[in-house]
Amino acid sequence: MLFTSYRLGGLALPNRIVMPPMTRSRAAAGNVPTALMAEYYAQRASAGLIISEGTQISQQGQGYAWTPGIHTPEQIAGWRGVTDAVHAAGGRLFAQLWHVGRVSHVSLQPGGAAPVSSSPRVADGVKVFIDPDGKGPETGVGGMVQHSVPRALSEAEIAQVVRDFASAARNALEAGFDGVELHGANGYLINQFIDSRANTRTDGYGGSLPNRLRFLREVSEAVAAVTGPERLGVRLAPLTTLQGTVDDTPQATYLGAAKALDDIGVVYLHIAEADWEDAPEMPPAFKEALRLIYRGTLIYAGRYTAERAETALHDGWADLIGFGRPFVANPDLPNRLRRGLPLNEPDGNHFFGGAQVGYTDYPAAMAGNDAP
Repeated sequence: MLFTSYRLGGLALPNRIVMPPMTRSRAAAGNVPTALMAEYYAQRASAGLIISEGTQISQQGQGYAWTPGIHTPEQIAGWRGVTDAVHAAGGRLFAQLWHVGRVSHVSLQPGGAAPVSSSPRVADGVKVFIDPDGKGPETGVGGMVQHSVPRALSEAEIAQVVRDFASAARNALEAGFDGVELHGANGYLINQFIDSRANTRTDGYGGSLPNRLRFLREVSEAVAAVTGPERLGVRLAPLTTLQGTVDDTPQATYLGAAKALDDIGVVYLHIAEADWEDAPEMPPAFKEALRLIYRGTLIYAGRYTAERAETALHDGWADLIGFGRPFVANPDLPNRLRRGLPLNEPDGNHFFGGAQVGYTDYPAAMAGNDAP
């Protein structure tokens, strides 16, 4: 089933393989996407769907050095070069819209301000990647530092962030993306509102589950009004506790989130499973419940092999499968998976920053890959 076609909203996907978002920190000055980034994404256009690396909706939304934005004319033009290259190669590309919330540093914030979050809580040990010397991404040399102490957003500021998401969605369409994904996972801003231990608010955005889901719902509704729900997906991470976001009743919380997003009609949920060794497994009953509550497309990502992917598709709780790190080193991953060929191993020394080494120089299995 992995190599069968699939209809996602208005898009015809040639296979069910998704390249999920992966931060690579190669943007140029002004957080502008580059021709090298266009080459990288176009190399991987045989995926059924590519979801871009996290793309900040505003300068306030940035949490790491050299990540691309989508809030200035220069950034929009840079992304247009990427989408044109992917479409010319026969691919399909969604933009992942990103606000990191507290997972940032004052050196990355407008005017050196404190990062913002649902609540003024520090996640001890959560680090961000900064460029302390201002030398740029080509050096690949940055530093990991503890995120700065955040402050809580006011209700008026929350409304502005919702508008920023909608504006970024408009910019993504102008840049030629086929749709957008909201990053509601991995401990970033939307996740900081959802999870009970990250959100200590006592107003209409905190406390009860409907209140904690309110920000997710408002952002999703605002973006769907721009793109149409058939061009909007949302990424969630129900059981992970990345970057200090912990929920006391994750299954109830995320089934509630799935119901809210089903009501809005978003085209897919992208479920990020834990991908580290000895990570907790999502219980099959939870996956079955998600399938019952949410009627759209379900994408799962996290340590999948071709065999595990086929099982997930056959069992019916997944429609599409994301392969993350394998796509870093294997631009022709669908071809390799289909033919059972060995995979290149990614070089972790070049995951973040740098130029073409460890980015666009991984070889395909053979000259002239088979068509997807």
